Amino acid sequence: MFTGIVQGVGQIIDINDQDKLRTYKVKLPSQLTQNIEIGASIANDGCCLTVTGFADDWVSFDIMQETLALTTLGDKKLNDYVNIERSAKYGDEVGGHIMSGHISCSATIVDIQKTATNCQMQLTLPKQFIKYVLYKGFIGIDGASLTVGEVDENSFKIHLIPETLAITTFKHKKVGDKVNIEIDSQTQAIVDTVERVLSTKFK
Repeated sequence: MFTGIVQGVGQIIDINDQDKLRTYKVKLPSQLTQNIEIGASIANDGCCLTVTGFADDWVSFDIMQETLALTTLGDKKLNDYVNIERSAKYGDEVGGHIMSGHISCSATIVDIQKTATNCQMQLTLPKQFIKYVLYKGFIGIDGASLTVGEVDENSFKIHLIPETLAITTFKHKKVGDKVNIEIDSQTQAIVDTVERVLSTKFK
């Protein structure tokens, strides 16, 4: 379980690609290296990965083909950065919203507008997912819990404050970049239930 509050940024320091499997090592910020164990869950750009090895300042993960195909992790290159969140413990403050680390799809950044105090991004989603994106609702983007702004037929906007830009990889994003999306599970359940009820009622 994760909260969508990014705790730091990790750098990919080694990549080993095999048939339908990628293993990579991520150098963690020092404050995130405590009490790591084999089998622990750590979100990389919002994707829940299992620790397969570790040393003083790095951890390694195995990424299977399905995850590589669904997320942006298959496109990562040596020295790229990922947003990092250690798994939440019961009793921790939930500053964002409850997230599973299971990526729904990827979105593409189609516009970025920056001022001294604000950054607005517009993203497009696959058509089947836009119905779950609601104005002022929650969405997970590269592991960060964010509030949805304006929504239209196939895109939506988010607003990032300087603090979010400072502690995440969003400050490096460009138009055309893809990001991992986790749809809020409660929103998805409600929308699917309403659709199912309505389709039955009007048959």
